[in-house]
Amino acid sequence: MNRTAIMESVEAKHLKPAADVPVMRIGDTVDVHYRIVEGDKERVQIFQGVLLATKGRGINKVITIRRIVANEGVERIFPLHSSRVAKVEVLRHAEVRRSKLYYLRGLTGKARRLRETRREGASEAK
Repeated sequence: MNRTAIMESVEAKHLKPAADVPVMRIGDTVDVHYRIVEGDKERVQIFQGVLLATKGRGINKVITIRRIVANEGVERIFPLHSSRVAKVEVLRHAEVRRSKLYYLRGLTGKARRLRETRREGASEAK
């Protein structure tokens, strides 16, 4: 076994099951349920936004989510296989032609919106 195969076999134990990680594409609007620990209390906070980018693979896979709060753009990077990420839900799908949507950072108003599409097998937003 080579070095990469050994690393992947060790990391495979810590990956979330495929049922917990939905199929996401760039441009999708997603809800990330993130566990926050404050003292001895724990709560789940939902971060809803557009999936700008994915990076890495395996245990190191991270997603970048962008949302607008009080006319200010907020981006957060979430490690997908972290125990702090409780759940990821895909709400809407958008039609994009790029692998990274960093150009959305410079857009405002209606220009910021992405064209919504319907995909087969995808759950509909309720």
